[in-house]
Amino acid sequence: MAKQFMDEHFLLETKTAQDLYHNHASKMPIIDYHCHLIPQMVADDHKFKSITELWLGGDHYKWRAMRTNGVDERFCTGADTTDWEKFEKWAATVPYTFRNPLYHWTHLELKTAFGINKILKPETAREIFDECNDKLQNDPSYTARGFMRRYNVECVCTTDDPVDDLRYHKQTKESGFEVRMIPAWRPDKAMNIEKPEFPAYVAQLSEVSDVNITTFKDMLDALKKRHDFFHANGCRLSDHGIEEFYDEPYTDAEIEVIFAKALQKKELTQFEQRQYKHAFLYEMAKMDAEADWTQQFHYGAIRDNNTQMYNQLGPDTGFDSIGEFTTARAMSKFLNRLNNEKKLTRTILYTLNPCANEVIATMLGNFQDGSCPGKIQFGSGWWFNDQLDGMTRQMNALSVLGLLSRFVGMLTDSRSFLSYPRHEYFRRLLCNLLGNDVENGLIPATETDRLAQMVEDISYNNAKNYFKF
Repeated sequence: MAKQFMDEHFLLETKTAQDLYHNHASKMPIIDYHCHLIPQMVADDHKFKSITELWLGGDHYKWRAMRTNGVDERFCTGADTTDWEKFEKWAATVPYTFRNPLYHWTHLELKTAFGINKILKPETAREIFDECNDKLQNDPSYTARGFMRRYNVECVCTTDDPVDDLRYHKQTKESGFEVRMIPAWRPDKAMNIEKPEFPAYVAQLSEVSDVNITTFKDMLDALKKRHDFFHANGCRLSDHGIEEFYDEPYTDAEIEVIFAKALQKKELTQFEQRQYKHAFLYEMAKMDAEADWTQQFHYGAIRDNNTQMYNQLGPDTGFDSIGEFTTARAMSKFLNRLNNEKKLTRTILYTLNPCANEVIATMLGNFQDGSCPGKIQFGSGWWFNDQLDGMTRQMNALSVLGLLSRFVGMLTDSRSFLSYPRHEYFRRLLCNLLGNDVENGLIPATETDRLAQMVEDISYNNAKNYFKF
């Protein structure tokens, strides 16, 4: 007899797994320490006009699937189609997403947010569309903040540029909202020296920092002022979106020449770009260490592959993919330099390419120093990997080559207020892994108390302690 789809024991194959999830993991609050929520939506307690805005307004995962299913772009990102027309096209795509994580996420979100257990398909689309919209329009709890409360969120860390004035973080804090919204420092625009908009960004940074930037040293002074400003507003994490780590040698004089060329819009060689990025990441890492922040590195993506669509829609619209880089040695040299100088702070390493899972898992042990549990972390399955197979592979690699017990767990990495079920998905997979080990005699059945503590730690406690919130 076929198992019921997405019942209470979804993904939980054993009695041990079911106990671990229902009695331990599911009860823990959520610390979403890396996301892309729009802070103004939290500050304003945004009310969504429809499920289409909430679901399809900025979700490049869904756009990507719709395009693959033959849906015209106007139904993904166009301004000349109605909310219903876009939702109808998404509903028509869902039956084609079997074995894609979108199928699970879609139905888990309908179930947990709206209490809807129906399967989304063309035949049910209008009914589900109307039922969701009725709640969004008439139930006062169906707002940005309401969704955060519904999912027992304790804290979120947004992703913020150094020039941001953080007004919405301040507004949210002053409003008395019980969920903490903390900024996270993302200085990618100051690192991406090859971009045509780099000189304009430097000018903007100069204005907000009140530092006249004509040299690389000036820019570091400006960034330090903004770093201090972020710290004063609760920031304790940085994040860097990089293709790979860099180990090209450089001198301070060379970096100044490269910086001057970029401001003059002169073409830089690939080597010069990599020298600059190496120097930049090193200087940012020193700032983070001095402020006792945690630094995160997301690496391995090839972004904006489709030039035509990038020119039409801009970045982060579904045209990125996994990259293949040989970066282990450069990563090791980068971390080792910081470690030798006593400037290696708590660090989380995320790889987009799962072929590097074991590389990361073994890199961690090189730089653990006993100052805190799991000082160097292997970040959760990220982007294309935050699904059943990807998260399982990441946890298996960490388990056999490190200490899964000290893992800081899951995050949404999402712009959507409906993405919190990804934490549930992760916790169910974690409990299933451990439950299977017990059932197979790989973990003693007598150690249930230790297992329960391990699940609660990975779900919540480890992150709480690690980030010093």
